[in-house]
Amino acid sequence: MKTIAQNAACQKVDKILFRNALVVDPEKGSQTKSDVVVEGGKFEEIGKIDATGFDGKVVEVNGKVLCPGLIDMHVHLRQPGREDEETVESGALAAMAGGFTAVCPMPNTDPATDTAEIVGFLKERAQDLLVDVYPIAAVTRGRAGEELTEMGSLVEAGAVAFSDDGDPVATAGILRRAMEYVRMFDVPIIEHCEDKTLSRGGAMNESAVSTRLGLPGIPGISEDVTVARDIEVAAFTGAKLHIAHISTANAVELVRQAKKRGIHVTCEVTPHHFTLNDEVVSSFDSNFKMHPPLRTQADVAAMLEGLKDGTIDVIATDHAPHSIEEKEVEFDAAPFGILGLETALGLVMKQLVHPGILTLPQAIAKMTSNPASILRLQRGVLRKGAAASVTIFDPDVAWTVDKSALKSKSKNTPFDGWNLTGRVVGLYSKGRWWPAETE
Repeated sequence: MKTIAQNAACQKVDKILFRNALVVDPEKGSQTKSDVVVEGGKFEEIGKIDATGFDGKVVEVNGKVLCPGLIDMHVHLRQPGREDEETVESGALAAMAGGFTAVCPMPNTDPATDTAEIVGFLKERAQDLLVDVYPIAAVTRGRAGEELTEMGSLVEAGAVAFSDDGDPVATAGILRRAMEYVRMFDVPIIEHCEDKTLSRGGAMNESAVSTRLGLPGIPGISEDVTVARDIEVAAFTGAKLHIAHISTANAVELVRQAKKRGIHVTCEVTPHHFTLNDEVVSSFDSNFKMHPPLRTQADVAAMLEGLKDGTIDVIATDHAPHSIEEKEVEFDAAPFGILGLETALGLVMKQLVHPGILTLPQAIAKMTSNPASILRLQRGVLRKGAAASVTIFDPDVAWTVDKSALKSKSKNTPFDGWNLTGRVVGLYSKGRWWPAETE
């Protein structure tokens, strides 16, 4: 089988000059016209560079954005177990199309990512890919909420965080033990915040819309009470807590207040939760069914405010592929989840940057340096001597989402036919440039 490097026509280059770029530095919060030299896989020089006599590859960026390679710290690659929906290789192709040079797959696979062998398997599958894969391992064996995994061996194998995503950690007692354990390794617990005694059987947000549609509801309080529990356990243990796919105004306020208290808590939001509200479910299109569900417009406004004031640290996709056969059923019978990797950048530009909710450096920080800092990844920055990964995109080009053209194995997107702004031109990572034919 050909590697993704061959399929995506990546070119191995030891020395490369990116000329005339709009360089966005998320650490400095700046955007400046500049040139960038990468040599031996590391940033060598950033500034005005004379290309005369340059003995490497030259890429004319022509004023487009150059930033650290985008990082998605929350994806589902479905391997092992559901290779019909996605694999590490097909997920990497989707990531490249979306501008990501690193992704973090969640452990709710079959079997769960709860052993060093499975973490090693995922790392091995990604070894020859342009996209780096940083596995997130399960907190409990089989994600069953009972017995902790061998966290030390999982970190040693390459796990960068722990989560029972798809479910919350079952009890406060188990969460406490897990948090005390992970403090030894300085990695976060990533929590899917949902009290299933409140949400079980629900198909969409509990609201006037769910009543009108006759669909069973998932109340916002199911998220809020778990966020509150987890924050208090994090405060007690001193561990790092990261809230996945936050979706309610109350949950955002809980995180905001926890940060003021000095608790080590961070959170992420998905593009669909800062773009869509529960009214769209009126179409009964199962591509609008996700977990947590789409909330009210007031909740969407709270996501935007949280992004703006820094309460929300990260934009992550929760990329969740499902087969056509599974999604094309009645709404309440369909699985939760949508694709995200290939539309995230376009939605960030359309919904956040162009309307002025975030500056371009602020938006890029939430997709590069912030997730890198939370997970202690040696990337997401533009510094001389640092390992180089680069995303280049045109921030103004308009394009239309066509689900048939997506690189993912699955096609479950609610954004089919949407007009977005901002599209990827090229990527550099692990000493490779893509697309190879671009000069």
